[in-house]
Amino acid sequence: MAQVVITQDKQEIGRAMAEAFGNVSQLDRLVRDRVVAIKPNETYADENDRSGVTQPDTLRAVLKHLKGFSPREMIVSGGSGAGETDAIFRVAGLMEVVEQEGAKFFDHNRPPFQEVALEYLPEADVQGPQQSVMVNPRVLEYDTLISLAQLKLHETATVTLALKNIAMSYPAADFYGHPRKTAVHENHFFDDMHSFIAAMAKRFPIDLAIVVGHPAMIATGPLGGLPVETGLVIASTDPLAADVVGAKLLGFGSQAVRHLWEAGRLGLGETRTAQMEFPALSLEQAIERFTEAAYGRRLTFDHP
Repeated sequence: MAQVVITQDKQEIGRAMAEAFGNVSQLDRLVRDRVVAIKPNETYADENDRSGVTQPDTLRAVLKHLKGFSPREMIVSGGSGAGETDAIFRVAGLMEVVEQEGAKFFDHNRPPFQEVALEYLPEADVQGPQQSVMVNPRVLEYDTLISLAQLKLHETATVTLALKNIAMSYPAADFYGHPRKTAVHENHFFDDMHSFIAAMAKRFPIDLAIVVGHPAMIATGPLGGLPVETGLVIASTDPLAADVVGAKLLGFGSQAVRHLWEAGRLGLGETRTAQMEFPALSLEQAIERFTEAAYGRRLTFDHP
């Protein structure tokens, strides 16, 4: 069964993160003496609004804990589609954390570029929304990939969690354009974002998914929604299971989020919550705590 760890601390996200890491099996194997890449959410931030990205204390908690397992190298890998990655890291306070914790910053939007083929469901359109993608080849060299995502709604992808955090960041914006919709080179990422996210998840597998509701974003997203502090952390070595749980907190089953459904059809992980183990908070407890923080009332969804 897929194991999904859910923890909460609304006062100190580092405590919730430490508890989550303490329940994640195989962490030593994933980190020790390996090149570990941590990919936060860095979609966009400015002086007026930093609520849509990974928070500095979240990243710090992750880096501090990983250092205890002696990785060969820790890389904080970013690739914003709405601005220059290093500028967003600085305004969000993430670059300071990278420097203080002894990690390395890498902007995977930059050249050189390498073309990588993608694989879709057999019954999908033979062309798919995007048959290949141009990426910086450094992303192909990571031993362990950690997706450090925010718990948010998304106006196109329904939710933006661990899978989307990688899929919509790896296409090199220096090749495609800032934002990628400007199409300096033609792309079809937005023609069918769901199929593209699933195909990217297959080609660039995530070793550890961490989804953080510090803050979560409801109403809309990935930006401009209502940020709510939940203090929740979801962690799993099954990234699809982590995303299914994150989507459930937001009120969606896996079939309601088509890229999760397609990822399940591609064999990328577990989509059935009844086939998941929860060693910390149960799914029922997490739903109650999330809904209380988001809506002021504890709700319990039918979740199997």
